[in-house]
Amino acid sequence: MLPDEENESLPLDQQEGYEDLDLNADWFVGPTLWSTDWTTETVVSQLRRGNINLNPRYQRRNAWDTKRKSYFIESLILGLPVPQIILAEEKGKKGSFVVIDGKQRLLTLRQFLAKSDDVEFPQLKLTGLDDRAELNGLTYEALQDDLRFRDELNNFENQTVRTVVIRGWKSEKYLYSVFLRINTGSVQLSPQELRQALHPGEFSNFIDDFSYESIPLKRAMKLREPDFRMRDVELVLRYFAYRNFASRYSGDLKKFLDETTEIFNLEWSKSVAMLMEQGKSLEEALTSVRTIFGERDELRKWNGKTFERRINRAVFDIMAYYFSIPEIADASIAKSAQIKAEFQNLCEHNREFVASIESTTKSIDANRQRFGIWASALSAITGLDVRSPIA
Repeated sequence: MLPDEENESLPLDQQEGYEDLDLNADWFVGPTLWSTDWTTETVVSQLRRGNINLNPRYQRRNAWDTKRKSYFIESLILGLPVPQIILAEEKGKKGSFVVIDGKQRLLTLRQFLAKSDDVEFPQLKLTGLDDRAELNGLTYEALQDDLRFRDELNNFENQTVRTVVIRGWKSEKYLYSVFLRINTGSVQLSPQELRQALHPGEFSNFIDDFSYESIPLKRAMKLREPDFRMRDVELVLRYFAYRNFASRYSGDLKKFLDETTEIFNLEWSKSVAMLMEQGKSLEEALTSVRTIFGERDELRKWNGKTFERRINRAVFDIMAYYFSIPEIADASIAKSAQIKAEFQNLCEHNREFVASIESTTKSIDANRQRFGIWASALSAITGLDVRSPIA
């Protein structure tokens, strides 16, 4: 399997984008921006006191390896400029902050200052440094204990990190807008990262854990490790959203996923058994999809000549939904060749179906067409009464 940066199977489009925010003309009015030059010591103090929401589980999705983290620490010691950090003060929690940009830098700082017995954050040991090779193998504790590195320690602790704090924001759309505008480069991050921070809870933890542990999901996405951009978590959330609330879809994908998260976080205790069962059904669905379509072609769109390299989120939605129903999955596996051939036929000759998985995937009509056309195809081949969840 390929590292995340080289994995050509992972989806790049069809996620929430700027166009999904439905912003008012004055969306940027109201919030205040406070810029400050916090010292490294101040930033770490905020982290240790829990004022900056840096959940230890974020470490499972590290985008930086130890060498890159070490270079960041070395830059601070050398007094080199580093990118700014952007935080948003949580509503009703003065002095508590959500990370909008800079999570990897903050994780690096927290790990470097961790003690050897820290049970939440593993201690970072510097490695791979060239300019200050004598620092290789050292931890923050080692710097503190060795008088030879007193100047380096002072440089590190007193180095400033430009920090921008957003206060007084009224709508999460403002924060998503800032997040999406920042992340418009070649390495596009997923809005799911921000959703996990803005909507913490047992369900949010559950879909994170599920995607972290699920072998069928990793296999389908060709992941060796959890995706640091959280596209795996987002796909799992899409499944639970359509599985339970497809009829409520109003054409606003962000709202649809946000509300699903909020509902299940709030109703976790009475929903947990159902969600656990549905999670098992998702894994069975992914196994069925692989049986029917094969490892190379699963969850992908047929372009008339070949199946595309990347997973198609809209195709994932319909396959995960229908094949999570055992009767449909079993009947479809029995006629795998016909099912696959009909999917290819729809992708090649049915304009409405193609549009619903390719260009306008988020509209109400696209969802209705996508689920409805595939339900009709499954019904015709299996003889079952397969019904779309979207009227």
